[in-house]
Amino acid sequence: MPYPFTLPELGYPYEALEPHIDAKTMEIHHQKHHGAYVANLNATLEKYPYLQGAEVETLLRHLAALPADIQTAVRNNGGGHLNHSLFWELLTPGGAQEPVGELKKAIEEQLGGFQALKERLTQAAMGRFGSGWAWLAKDPFGKLHVFSTANQDNPVMEGFTPIVGIDVWEHAYYLKYQNRRADYLQAVWNVINWDKAEEIYRRG
Repeated sequence: MPYPFTLPELGYPYEALEPHIDAKTMEIHHQKHHGAYVANLNATLEKYPYLQGAEVETLLRHLAALPADIQTAVRNNGGGHLNHSLFWELLTPGGAQEPVGELKKAIEEQLGGFQALKERLTQAAMGRFGSGWAWLAKDPFGKLHVFSTANQDNPVMEGFTPIVGIDVWEHAYYLKYQNRRADYLQAVWNVINWDKAEEIYRRG
């Protein structure tokens, strides 16, 4: 939904992903971090009514067309809103633990299977210096790619459709894992809902 953007409900309790992701981290991550991105994005667009009918994806795809004084704020806060909205959907409890359907077939044909995907995504996440995200994304020609982005940048900014995103900002894991990003990345595979990933892949 366009402006005013709202913080999406998780649809599940904060403790639903334990022991892999703890309830306090989920609460702070959702309410404080994502909530701040939404509030800041709304404040940024307040003085530009002509932009308020645009979806966040459209704003991010066309950053260069926005007024120069808000491009960075939209990039950071719009990206944060879009990234986290996808992340919460992907973490919905109770789904398939491995790729299914058309996405499974594409992963097998293009990336060498689920294990190879896990290795490549983990490598992308571990290789991201500082804060950012690791992605499985689809290009406009239907081919899958694995890469990372800095800060809250989203693949739509480069013409890709994000399918799976893994948050590697420290606020996503520091309360439980401290500086052990590798341990967090090992755990997060237990809570990705591949039924949701399949839905995202098909609608993209």
